[in-house]
Amino acid sequence: MVSIKDVAKHAGVAISTVSKVLNHYPNVSEETKEKVNKAVEELNFVPNSVAAALSSKQAGRVALLINLNEKTQAIDEIGMQYISGALNKAMELNLDVITLFFFMFKNKTAEELIRYLKSQSITGIIIYGVSKTDKVIHRLIESQEFKCVVIDAPLVNENTSSVSIDHRKAQYDVAKKTIEENNCKSVLYIAGKKNGYVTAQRLEGMRDLAKELNLTMLERDGDFSELQARNITTRYARNKEAVVCASDLMAIGAMKELIRMDIFRPVCGFDGIILMGYVGKQMNTVCQDFAGISGRAVEELQLLMNGQEGRRVTTEYSLVRMKYEDIIR
Repeated sequence: MVSIKDVAKHAGVAISTVSKVLNHYPNVSEETKEKVNKAVEELNFVPNSVAAALSSKQAGRVALLINLNEKTQAIDEIGMQYISGALNKAMELNLDVITLFFFMFKNKTAEELIRYLKSQSITGIIIYGVSKTDKVIHRLIESQEFKCVVIDAPLVNENTSSVSIDHRKAQYDVAKKTIEENNCKSVLYIAGKKNGYVTAQRLEGMRDLAKELNLTMLERDGDFSELQARNITTRYARNKEAVVCASDLMAIGAMKELIRMDIFRPVCGFDGIILMGYVGKQMNTVCQDFAGISGRAVEELQLLMNGQEGRRVTTEYSLVRMKYEDIIR
């Protein structure tokens, strides 16, 4: 079996240097990293921690790979709920978990990411927030080197399951409730990220509704940004009878701008975050149990690690009208 000593000799560096590269220590030159990674690849080296886990038939560790919202200075409530739900379920199932973030690997190739995960004894990954343009993450999933569960993306293969609510139907339901309550005939729809899977699904739901109710609908991309939603509202909301937003954060921005403009338009959001209750105006929204969804993903990952094939899993949601009294304790 190839040892770390063999890798060090092949690369022409010290054993401690190989260890630093494999564990992503700072202050290691790019030239040295390239030498070590090339040696690892050429010798097909598997770190001892991974070899030990495989030889003892242990399940290994689970990684939570999270794409935090960088468009706001507010705490990423959804991300924190995801982490909480996963950790609680992992403790219940006696699984070892580490938490990683997309930004840690933004300059890494898929091969480098795979090597890093293997060096950490990772055998299963739950991926939160992958978009259509996250090519490294797509290659990670397609490699099928790990059992994966993807939240809110329809990516399924033999070793990968998808866990999500029905975003198309949920967007349709919350918008229909808001529009019919206010007898609206025209709507401004503020969509999320252009490259997002949920953005496309929610947009399909809105188009279904517009066709069914014969609505006049103007679509604009808000990029899940409160500021961008405010700017769009300033420009277009006065000539529409309702504002439907693909996230609560954008709904908050839209409502704040409507208040500043001193005009009334019904607004609805999507997600059910606590911040919605502090806006001062009640708004309909889709409430997702993010902790529950994350716990369900951990259960699904354990099934994959026990031999089940990948599949699509659809979870429940509810429609709520967020107000301050609902969030205070």
